[in-house]
Amino acid sequence: MSRRPDIRRPGDIDSRWLTDVLQHGGIDAVVSGFTARGVGTGQIGDSVRFKLAYERGGDVAPASLVGKFPAAGDESRATGVALGNYIREVRFYQQLAPTALIHTPKCWFTDVDEATSEFVLMMEDLAPAEQGDQLQGVTLEQAKLVTIEAARLHASHWADAALDEMPFVSGSRASPPSAANEAAVTMLWEGFKARYAGRLQPEWIEAGEWLSKRFATFGAEHDGPRCLTHNDFRPDNMMFAGAAGGYPVTVLDWQSYAYGSGPTDLAYFLAGALPRDVRRKHEDEVLRLYLDTLVGLGVGGYGMDELKRYYGRGAYLLFGTAFFAAMIVTQTERGDRMFLQMLGSASDHMWDHGVIGTD
Repeated sequence: MSRRPDIRRPGDIDSRWLTDVLQHGGIDAVVSGFTARGVGTGQIGDSVRFKLAYERGGDVAPASLVGKFPAAGDESRATGVALGNYIREVRFYQQLAPTALIHTPKCWFTDVDEATSEFVLMMEDLAPAEQGDQLQGVTLEQAKLVTIEAARLHASHWADAALDEMPFVSGSRASPPSAANEAAVTMLWEGFKARYAGRLQPEWIEAGEWLSKRFATFGAEHDGPRCLTHNDFRPDNMMFAGAAGGYPVTVLDWQSYAYGSGPTDLAYFLAGALPRDVRRKHEDEVLRLYLDTLVGLGVGGYGMDELKRYYGRGAYLLFGTAFFAAMIVTQTERGDRMFLQMLGSASDHMWDHGVIGTD
């Protein structure tokens, strides 16, 4: 008889628990053994691939699952709890994924303890698809695939006032006040400048000096339609088809989504994932693809001029996320390189679009 799984850390998982996960998901199988190995490059959560052996399986029983858990690092885990990231991701798969239109992994089981933020998320293994890499970036064709997925996500809950009543959706009327207040942002920016002083270019510092004083209100000043946004829309949080196969693009890491401005997701991705010269050359083409996809999905009354205005401002979130996250998660060498790449790319985008220095 199947049982509802409880919430466990990776070291406490056994074959019976994995059997319960599969049976809870509708698979009549019995797991006899497994191997577990860490995967991915998450900053706030840790992911583990479980390769399964069966006492009783069948053609529909998966060969492996991927589980996501609170970060092992104390600093990163505390950040995930404080920002509500763990609760937010579980609620996405429970309540929003079925209607979000964007391609996400199948969720076999997820649950969270709201009192402690302990959680578990068991998903399909997307291999042989390959995780994207913020430092490597994407091709133009991959960027177009992601742009279509972004439009699908945004169209799914375009101007959906119901999101405003959900306390786990960042930026909603029902959500707690953002931790990104002026004092906190200024402190983090000053700490970031001090830590990376020898690696920051002058134009990055100028952008940060301008933005850090406005960051707490910059997003709230959006006066256009709002929709469901990912808010950490970058290659590391995506899986792409590779030479061995896989779905074209799947979006992961639903810890930061919000009721916000769709073009901010697009700027966040394109600024950080495409080389500057490629972005400049193909930006109008990609924006047209995004707008045409929105229109094809029933979004009306939204034109290119409006899209370009919000898109031009959108890289502020990439810049802010870079210095904010760098100072509140466990520091790593790859993380340092990634956050500097994000910050520099966002600075380029904001300078290109005339954002820095405007009122």
